[in-house]
Amino acid sequence: MTAPPAAPGRTVRPDRRALARALLLTWLVTAAWDLLCASALSGLAYRSTFARLWQGVAATALGPAALRMGAAGVAVGLALHLAVALAWSALFVFALAASPPLRRVVARPGGALAVACAYGPAIWLVMSLAVIPLASGRPPTFGFRWWVQIFAHVPFVTLPLVFTARRALHSSTAAELGR
Repeated sequence: MTAPPAAPGRTVRPDRRALARALLLTWLVTAAWDLLCASALSGLAYRSTFARLWQGVAATALGPAALRMGAAGVAVGLALHLAVALAWSALFVFALAASPPLRRVVARPGGALAVACAYGPAIWLVMSLAVIPLASGRPPTFGFRWWVQIFAHVPFVTLPLVFTARRALHSSTAAELGR
């Protein structure tokens, strides 16, 4: 059942079902694109392997033993990746659903690009300065790879995240308005 059409000038928030669909789609697209790009970057630029990358992610929470866990370490790393992608996707989708000004900004492609350019570095700053040090007990290292990550989060994480959420929530809102 959909909500009645909105009065002129009134914005409509998506219902819970539409919000859940938008979150699921945003999460899956973001997680898949980031997984592919991070794996390619790791292999092509850093001459590492798929397994070593995701074991390294697992080592953030489990310590260096994760690097010797084989497939189990890879699975833990992938699970952590999915959880982190879900958290950042949920934060954005819920903010977008709750904020008419943010929806107006991302409605324009240039606005969506600007939001992605701000959200990507913000995610990396929170992850590298707070989440990873709290999980690993180690302070961040501000080397070349740290800087690659701050910029890579825009095309690898937030462009797909913002544009997918934008489209998914716009579709659900338009459906509620009877368009």
